[in-house]
Amino acid sequence: MSAEQISRRAFAGGLMSLGLCRSAGAQGFAGLGEKADGFAPVVPGRPFSFPADHGPHPDFRIEWWYLTANLVDAAGNACGIQWTLFRQAMLPGPQRDGWANQQVWMGHAAVTRADTHRFAELFARGGVGQAGVDAKPFAAWIDAWQMKGSERTNDNTLAPLELKTATADFSYALTLDADRPVVLQGDGGFSRKSERGQASYYYSQPFFHARGHITIDDKPLDVTGQAWMDREWSSQPLAPDQTGWDWLSLHLNSGDKLMLFRLRQKDGRNSSSGNWIAADGTTRQIADKDIQLTPGMPVEVAGRKLPLEWQVAIPRFGLSIACKPLNTHSWMGTSFSYWEGPIGFAGSHDGVGYLEMTGY
Repeated sequence: MSAEQISRRAFAGGLMSLGLCRSAGAQGFAGLGEKADGFAPVVPGRPFSFPADHGPHPDFRIEWWYLTANLVDAAGNACGIQWTLFRQAMLPGPQRDGWANQQVWMGHAAVTRADTHRFAELFARGGVGQAGVDAKPFAAWIDAWQMKGSERTNDNTLAPLELKTATADFSYALTLDADRPVVLQGDGGFSRKSERGQASYYYSQPFFHARGHITIDDKPLDVTGQAWMDREWSSQPLAPDQTGWDWLSLHLNSGDKLMLFRLRQKDGRNSSSGNWIAADGTTRQIADKDIQLTPGMPVEVAGRKLPLEWQVAIPRFGLSIACKPLNTHSWMGTSFSYWEGPIGFAGSHDGVGYLEMTGY
């Protein structure tokens, strides 16, 4: 597939449906691989500041607040939820007031069990209060979908938070808490995406504990589990010849966490990167040469061939695991579609996590 079909946090299709995309040839949301003239650059060595960086960065072209949770109900049945808010600056420059504001927002929400996968999507214009993010007290919203803090929310842990979403056939309400600070990804938060200079600012809160309830078809279930939030912003996060990515966030039963991604290129020279996050919050970067990400046999989902099972080996950390999805049909059939769903893994380490695959 072409680069137009990328979507980790991409939504060109929805923007085009609103007549807001600058060109049909844009590479994913906001033209992820296009030149970013007029937008702020991503450079190494930038210091992070909280709570300010929990809020929006409108001088950059694209940004997201991305949360996934691996949960179980009272009977021990696995399920998962996704809550995502995306921001795009359509044009660079000072922020305009009201309907002239150049920010566009999109929300994705999903719940997944072994027997069902439900998803929904919202769009909003900036400048009119329909969607946005405040740094303190933290609040991210699009219409009635909310991820909200309070005066009790700690700037360094970004906790506690209340998460709420309601759609026609599912809803969820979760409390998120954490006792360890957020984690900078890449080199001090500078996440390199190609050797040609593409990069993003990237940090995560992988230590959220979640509790609350989900409701599917008016049937509520109490749930508990682990959640992972990614924060990322950039102006040109991809190179023009990169066609998509495969991304994993893993909660190891040992208490450690692992983030991995593989960026695919048209010439087949894929590159990987990762971060081993110890239970105490300390991190160690993992270079491409140390990562073995092996996709399994493709399975047809929504008319596409997708590698839903993965073998992951990192000999440096003694890790060798096999990952399998909870529900193979975790297809996000949104305006710009992709696969995202909960997984389990076993081998040298056991645990749960989330897998996202774009550009297939």
